[in-house]
Amino acid sequence: MQFFENIRNLHVTVMGLGLNGGGLASADFFARHGAQVTVTDLKNAETLAPSVNKLKHFPNIRFVLGEHRIEDFKTADVVIKNPGVKREGNIYLEEAKHIETDISVFLSLSKAPLIAVTGSKGKSSTASAIYYGLQAFGYTSFLGGNITVSPLTFVEKTERDTPVVLELSSWQLADLKSVKSFKPDIAVITPIMEDHLNWYGTMEKYVSDKKIIYKNMSEQDSLICSYGDKWGDIFAQESGAHIYRYDAVPLPDNIEGAFFTADGNGYCRIALEKSGNSAVKRPAAGKGTLHQIKLLSHKSRISGIKLRQNVLNAASVLALYGAPEDKIAGIMDDFGGIAHRMEFFHEAEGIRFYNDSASTVPEAAVAALEAFSEPPVLICGGTNKNLNFTPLAENASKAKSLYLLGGSGTDILIKLLKARNIPYYGPYVGFNTLLQDMKPNLEKGDAVVLSPGAASFELFTNEFDRGNQFKERVLARFTK
Repeated sequence: MQFFENIRNLHVTVMGLGLNGGGLASADFFARHGAQVTVTDLKNAETLAPSVNKLKHFPNIRFVLGEHRIEDFKTADVVIKNPGVKREGNIYLEEAKHIETDISVFLSLSKAPLIAVTGSKGKSSTASAIYYGLQAFGYTSFLGGNITVSPLTFVEKTERDTPVVLELSSWQLADLKSVKSFKPDIAVITPIMEDHLNWYGTMEKYVSDKKIIYKNMSEQDSLICSYGDKWGDIFAQESGAHIYRYDAVPLPDNIEGAFFTADGNGYCRIALEKSGNSAVKRPAAGKGTLHQIKLLSHKSRISGIKLRQNVLNAASVLALYGAPEDKIAGIMDDFGGIAHRMEFFHEAEGIRFYNDSASTVPEAAVAALEAFSEPPVLICGGTNKNLNFTPLAENASKAKSLYLLGGSGTDILIKLLKARNIPYYGPYVGFNTLLQDMKPNLEKGDAVVLSPGAASFELFTNEFDRGNQFKERVLARFTK
């Protein structure tokens, strides 16, 4: 906190401008508060033009693009690091006197209650559903982090009664390892799957960064993690927080947490203590009578058990935060999802189209296949991130038909599909020809879902660009 009390006198180097998120927000924040800011990125000015144009009106920002210079790190009072930059072996960061990130700066300046979400898949859906619920209940609240909104864009608006929801990647958490002010009041860890192994090498190293989310939590805080799997059990055993579990089926009677019953309704079981004639929640105490609350109904707009689990977990956060229990189900049943994550965006001639472009690991594409009552038409494939495509190949027969986008990951997938005699169309280098070939094969009642199960970089700028292009091409081809 004290480090940033006199921002006007700081010389700040922002390492990694990018096209959205923390770099742009950090440069804007420090420049607005009078610091002398150097923005440096290995990408050139042409590539970064959209971000540069948003900052060029600041006379106290200088740009060093297409390269990094050692002196910009040696002379800076503080370096704001992009989470995608490794510290280990980085010759520039080794020269920095003080290293922060946009998240750590936010934590040093804000006293807002913190709700943190991490995991392999479902982070954005869960965080967005929590934020949706808080807003619906009238809380002044904010959403940021890995969801591409830096908390520095709203830090000055936060107070002690304005809950902040942060979606945090493993990289962002790694940068918070030594930050004592990172202490979530409530944290959610979505299911852990193989991801980013090209960066980490092993699952143990990957999960080690995920564990940072509860490093500073105490019994007065609440951690929500999965039940009945290896990683959830480890989190529950290690964390000092009060533990709530979640599962797609009823939990054992003595376990607090969220679950679904056979009729498709979602519940959360928490302990209550009595105060006079009324029941008063003590979610961190874990004492008193276990109380079961219906938080999601079978009429929820979200389809697929994994997506519904995210919404139910979000509803559990609302209950723990103190939202009126009898109104949560009504609010959360109306939550319709978010862009690029099983986003239903168009229907034409009885054919429904879903954009799940944020599906960047094979298991996420498998989850998309299992989200529908009837086999969907699946579009998948893309760039390899040192992942195992066998789960997708083993479940590909669940698709009504399979269309492949080209890429290094697709090359691996094709070999696995051929070994199993599973037919496919493609691979394609874009959506135009793919949709042209697909259209005559579609029938009324079909669900078409883009769920790549792979990264996007060989054909698209990122997964959001991939999803947006898909939506644009679908609307152009399937709208009269």
